[in-house]
Amino acid sequence: MSIRILVADDHSVVRKGIRMLLEDEVDIQIVGEASDGDEAIELLSNIQPDVLLLDITMPRMSGIEALKIVSKQYPKIRTLMFSMHNNPDYILNSLQNGAAGYLLKDTGHEEILQAVRTVVNGDFYYPPNASSVIIQHFILLNNTPKRESVTTAPRSASIWNKITTREAEVLTCLIEGMSSPEIADKFGISPNTVANQRASIIRKAGVKNTADLIRKALEEKNR
Repeated sequence: MSIRILVADDHSVVRKGIRMLLEDEVDIQIVGEASDGDEAIELLSNIQPDVLLLDITMPRMSGIEALKIVSKQYPKIRTLMFSMHNNPDYILNSLQNGAAGYLLKDTGHEEILQAVRTVVNGDFYYPPNASSVIIQHFILLNNTPKRESVTTAPRSASIWNKITTREAEVLTCLIEGMSSPEIADKFGISPNTVANQRASIIRKAGVKNTADLIRKALEEKNR
């Protein structure tokens, strides 16, 4: 089956360029275009794409505001944020609001294809420059002194203490932005085994998805 993509960008030239880049791929189908966030949300109920390629800076409703709605109302749709800027706030807001990936608009054809095919398989695609911003953000959080409260509530055990050694290795790879096939290749196991291990880690962490897992793991790593 083809990967169904909805492209949302306020510049018709950008939408046309993406269509030209992707429409000849045998496994990809552009099923719609939107010029702003409102239009994208309106189209989703009828089109139900597999992947939403969503510009961040658009009139009326921004990409981040649209992302918040998509994540809540259409959790099965994988959203790739698309921006001209390698802006840390944009990257972090995208991750925190459920984006499956983040691409710059000068990204090449092959990387866009890789990102689309990665996220549609349930993985995340944050290229090295975006992953670096995310990791630096959580390192800064972990290194910021916290005020001691008068009464300290007992902490639940860290996720790192709940998982097996192999699961810890898989979790470290996920934090580094590796996909399931890449992790499988690294450890000489099948992608299905990686998927099962990831599901086990998510269950032990008590979170809903991989993005929440990564945030929690980074927050707890240096406790």
